[in-house]
Amino acid sequence: MNEFADTQANLTPSETARRMAEEDLLLIDVREDYEWEAGRVPGARHIPIENVASQASSIPKDRPVAFICLAGVRSAMVTRAFRDAGYNALNVAGGFAEWFGQGLPTEPNDAEVAPH
Repeated sequence: MNEFADTQANLTPSETARRMAEEDLLLIDVREDYEWEAGRVPGARHIPIENVASQASSIPKDRPVAFICLAGVRSAMVTRAFRDAGYNALNVAGGFAEWFGQGLPTEPNDAEVAPH
């Protein structure tokens, strides 16, 4: 059990994709550079977890923001911190591994799930 998870703050990958398509959600990928380069969600913004706090001011507070990592643990920690700071923050449950496993859009064409 992920002690940082707030089930009310979780989105499924398919719900995340739908909301991104409707431009109702900003997705931020907090994985390491090598993970991002191996495969990512089109339209996501990349901010490695170690840089999230220093770049918080560049993340809008006036719209929902979701965080994604490999399996949802790192992004759950970031989500909790941003919710505590007053953001409408959400976590992509299952992370990029679940996104990829569901066959949702990825890039580049030879995208893969890199281990953490």
